[in-house]
Amino acid sequence: MALRIREGEPKDAEAIARIHVRSWQAAYRGQLSDDYLDGLSVADRLEQHRTALENAGPYRTWVAEEDGRVVGFAVTGPSQDADADERTGELYAVYLDPDRYGRGIGKLLCDHALADLRERGFRAATLWVLETNERARRFYEREGWRPDGLSTRERIDCEFRPTVRYRIEL
Repeated sequence: MALRIREGEPKDAEAIARIHVRSWQAAYRGQLSDDYLDGLSVADRLEQHRTALENAGPYRTWVAEEDGRVVGFAVTGPSQDADADERTGELYAVYLDPDRYGRGIGKLLCDHALADLRERGFRAATLWVLETNERARRFYEREGWRPDGLSTRERIDCEFRPTVRYRIEL
C-alpha cells in the first residue's frame, strides 16, 4: 500500500463527495434516519466540495491517497465557534471510505491535519462530533482529544441531533 497525504485539488471533488456520502451512510447508520442516509447522493455533495476546493480561503482539505486513489479526507481551518480566539483552529471533517476503516488512515489524516494547524500558528483545536457517535468519540479520545463541556444541537436534514465539542492543545 502506497499511501500519501496531500492537499486536495478541485479534481478531487468527486472522490471526496463519494467518500463523504459512503462514510455518512456507514458511520451514521442507526444514529440518523435510514431515509435520510439512503437519500444522500454524490451529485448533491459534489458542488459543495468543488466550490470549497476552488475557493479555499483559510480552509484546507487534505486527502489520503492510496495507490493513486483518494480514500479519505480531512478539512482544517480557523475555529468558527463564537468563544474561540484567533489561535484556535478546527478540524471540520475526517472521513474515510468505509472499506478503509481500521487501517490507521484516519490517524494519519488527523496527525497531518493537526500538524497543518500547528504550522499555521494555532495553539489549540476543536472539533464537533455527534454525541451518539461512540466509534468516532473513542477514536478522538485515543488521539488525545477531550470533551470540553460544550454541547449543542446540530440540524441534520429536518432533525436536531446533540453534538459535543472536543478540544486538543497543539
